Amino acid sequence: MCDYANLVKTLHQFAEKAKDKPLTVGEALDSLDEAGYAFICIILVLPFLQPIPLGPFTVLGGVAFATLGWQLLHGHESPVLPKQILAIEFNESTWKMLAKVCLEILGLCRKISKPRYPFIAAGIRGQKMGGFILLAAGGLMAIPFGVLPFNNFLPGLAILFYCIGELEDDGLMYLIALFWLVVTTIYFSAFFFALWYFGEKALTFFKIL
Repeated sequence: MCDYANLVKTLHQFAEKAKDKPLTVGEALDSLDEAGYAFICIILVLPFLQPIPLGPFTVLGGVAFATLGWQLLHGHESPVLPKQILAIEFNESTWKMLAKVCLEILGLCRKISKPRYPFIAAGIRGQKMGGFILLAAGGLMAIPFGVLPFNNFLPGLAILFYCIGELEDDGLMYLIALFWLVVTTIYFSAFFFALWYFGEKALTFFKIL
């Protein structure tokens, strides 16, 4: 169940099941016979691919991705999500929107991805790198920034490109995921530095007064 057609089809199936009442993430994933880390992560990351901060939901999502990354890094075959994530409910329109976003994003990514650099994506090395990407991106996403723009979008891109790399056996996508981790770290560090710098300036100013 690790191809684009099945992914979009699965999201539409979730929308059908949510017609009568909202479908929780746990109920949705329980309906799958088998799903790997990339398949689950690509479904979960879709709501975060927007520049608007999602508040506590971003923190909760970050914890979930970090948990999955830790599990993958340590070789757990079956991913297990925190109960708080499994309990989140999406209605029919939300699942349909996720399917639409998935189709648009993955359609674009598929044009640039293909099997290459197998020494990066395959085997234990690919598993360890994927686990590190999920753990690092999830940890960055879980930092409670409040209203900082792109605090879920940038680490979400790292997760997205890892998932593409895993689904397509594309080592280049793993490297792009690492690139977005670096960009996210620089962006967050710049924010903290600016906060500290201008905070110091403000304190000095009021002391003078």
